[in-house]
Amino acid sequence: MSGKRVRVKICGTTRLSDALCAVDAGVDALGFIFFAKSPRNIEPDSAKAIIAQLPPFVDTVGVFVNEAKEKLQEIVEHCGLNTVQLHGQESPDYCRSLALALPSCRLLKAFRVGPQTTAADIAPYAGCVQGYLLDTFQKDAVGGTGKAFDWALIERLQLSRPLLLAGGLDCDNVGTALRNVAPYGLDANSGLEDAPGVKNHTKIQTFLRLVRESERS
Repeated sequence: MSGKRVRVKICGTTRLSDALCAVDAGVDALGFIFFAKSPRNIEPDSAKAIIAQLPPFVDTVGVFVNEAKEKLQEIVEHCGLNTVQLHGQESPDYCRSLALALPSCRLLKAFRVGPQTTAADIAPYAGCVQGYLLDTFQKDAVGGTGKAFDWALIERLQLSRPLLLAGGLDCDNVGTALRNVAPYGLDANSGLEDAPGVKNHTKIQTFLRLVRESERS
């Protein structure tokens, strides 16, 4: 990895104990999913209570799926989020409008990658988001599949923004992911859980240790 520091986000946070374990392990960001159909959905008041007890320099990411801009903005401001991850079919125009409404927030756009995904699907977002999150395509699922996609598909996407790799990352495959993809960041979720929204603290600690060890190799 040539000393390059890889950012790590752990998503699907629902419990303060999990959040504090991740912080102690050295996580860079925690994700909170505001999508009623997700098994890791969290109410804004609960997310706000967790965020209020986090130390400085930990990013807080709100994950939204095709949410109305006004409601999204309300949740961001209520919880004190500093990053928004859009995981639905949000258009470039929606992203540009949201960036104007939330000038202090960074925007990430998630794409579910499969053989059908092309560079043309992603290029229109280059001017309105700060990074791309690549997750696994699965019909009728918007994320949290627990499955990795074919990382060889990434090269043809011609990404012009930092890449956050998601999709089935766990302690067994993170080393391979870092060697083969060399992403700016990693987004782990179901691979570090005992049940949806219930993180395994040993897995969190091991995952972060493996990432940091890879940076020194």
